[in-house]
Amino acid sequence: MKVSADFSALKKTKWYEYAVRFLLGGSVTVVAGLLAKHYGPVFGGLFLAFPAIFPASATLVDKHERQKKQRAGILPTTRGRQVAGVEAAGAALGSLGLAIFAWIIWKLLPLWNVAMVFIVAVSAWLCASCALWWLRKKHWNHSLK
Repeated sequence: MKVSADFSALKKTKWYEYAVRFLLGGSVTVVAGLLAKHYGPVFGGLFLAFPAIFPASATLVDKHERQKKQRAGILPTTRGRQVAGVEAAGAALGSLGLAIFAWIIWKLLPLWNVAMVFIVAVSAWLCASCALWWLRKKHWNHSLK
């Protein structure tokens, strides 16, 4: 599979699907803020690490794949779940990149200026995420047919 951007998918997504993603992401952020206010920023920060958009995204991917198979006259038995599972694997790898980002911010912010720490953390996140994606592609050949 080649990485590519498909902007036509934006037209296929219904307005309420965007609303679901926005509401789930916003709700997780509000809950994390309330927890941080009550229990402190370290505890609240743990909940900001929750992939707020992933639950909505996984269910929508499953739904879209099932609909695509039905339109093609194919039984939509497990394809949607398989694609959602692949998306979950990507989210897990992305979480490792975000953990590296957070660790760098945590350790370097007291020592360096904010702009420099942010540049280093974003660069490390990008490098780690790309490296993990490349390793997954090279060593785990799980293709969907």
